[in-house]
Amino acid sequence: MLPEAMRALVSTGNGKFELKQVPVPRPGPHEVIVKVVAAAGNHTDWKASSSSPGNVIGADFSGIIVELGSDVQISVRQIGQRVSGCVRGNVTSNGAFAEYVRADAKLLISLPDDITFEAGAQIGVSVYAACQGLYQALQLPSPLDNPSSNKPTDILIWSGTSFTGHFAIQLAKQAGMRVISTASPQHFDQVKALGADLVFDYSDSFTARKVVTETKGTLTLALDCISEGMTPAQISACLNVEGSTKIATVLPYNSRKKHISTELVWVYSMWGEELAHPLAYPAHPEHYTNAVWYSQLITDLLAQKRLQLGNIKVFPRGLASVESGCEYMKSGKVHAEKIIYRIEDTPEYYL
Repeated sequence: MLPEAMRALVSTGNGKFELKQVPVPRPGPHEVIVKVVAAAGNHTDWKASSSSPGNVIGADFSGIIVELGSDVQISVRQIGQRVSGCVRGNVTSNGAFAEYVRADAKLLISLPDDITFEAGAQIGVSVYAACQGLYQALQLPSPLDNPSSNKPTDILIWSGTSFTGHFAIQLAKQAGMRVISTASPQHFDQVKALGADLVFDYSDSFTARKVVTETKGTLTLALDCISEGMTPAQISACLNVEGSTKIATVLPYNSRKKHISTELVWVYSMWGEELAHPLAYPAHPEHYTNAVWYSQLITDLLAQKRLQLGNIKVFPRGLASVESGCEYMKSGKVHAEKIIYRIEDTPEYYL
C-alpha cells in the first residue's frame, strides 16, 4: 500500500525550488508507479526551474515498479521490476526528484541486475535524445540492423563527452558507421573507447578543416549535442558545401547556409503530445511509437552488455544536494560525468 504523501522538489516559479510534501501520484490505465531510488541531474533542472509553481523538477530516474495501472499487462511490466527512464519534469507535477514517479509502462527501460540504480539513472533523456537524433532526424540504421557491406557512412557527433554523444557514438558505431567526434584532448581516449574512429579538439580553430580533409569534403550528417555557442558554425564548416546536408540539434537553431537543414531533437515530444513549455512543439504521435521502440532497443542492448554507461558523481545528501548540483552544472564544472542523487540519502529533517 503506497503512502498518501511524499517528498518532492517543487518549483516556486521564480527560478527556485523547495522540498515539499505532495500527493503520491496514481497511475493511469497504461501507466506504472516507480519508487525512485536514484535520479540524475540535467541542465533543464535549472534552466526550466522558473516554470509554473507546483511543478516537480527532475527528468531522469531509476527505481522499482510498485504499482501497475489497470490496463498494464504483466507481460509488459511487473511489480518489483527494476527500470530506468525519464519524465517531463520541470513542466508538470510529475518529476523525478521525488520519492515516487508516474511513468508510461511502455516508455521504460529494463535495468539488468548488474547495473546499479545509481548508474542506471543516467539512462533517460540522453539515451532517448541519441535515438531521436540518429533514427528520427537522420534516419540512420540501428545496431540491430545488418551493417551495409558498402563503405561506412560518416557521421559527425559533436561532443563525445556529453551523455547524448556518449550513447550516440556507441549506437552509430555498432550500426556500422564511421564515427567522427570532438572532445577536449584529455578525453580523446575515452571517446575512442566508445567507438569513435576519429576525435578532434572541439576548441581547435582548425578542427573543421581537419574534418573536411579526413572526409574529403563529403560529410553530410551530424548530431550537435551542444547546439549553442560556436557549435552551429563549427559543424556547418565541417559539412559538404555542395550537396544536401543535415544536422540533428538538441536546441533549436537554423543554419545560415541554405544547403544545410536542421531538425530539433526534443525528448519531451516522445509522448506524442502537443507541448507549450518550455517551448511550443506540435503533437507528433509517431514520436511516441518511435520511443516505444527506442525503449526496447536500449533494453535489449543493455541485456546483451553492448552499451557502456558513463561516469557518475553521486552527491551525498540526496534531494538536499540538488541545489548544489545545479550550481555545479551552472559553473561548468561537469566534465564527462552525470550528477546522481540517491533519494534515500535525503536527510529526514530536510523539508
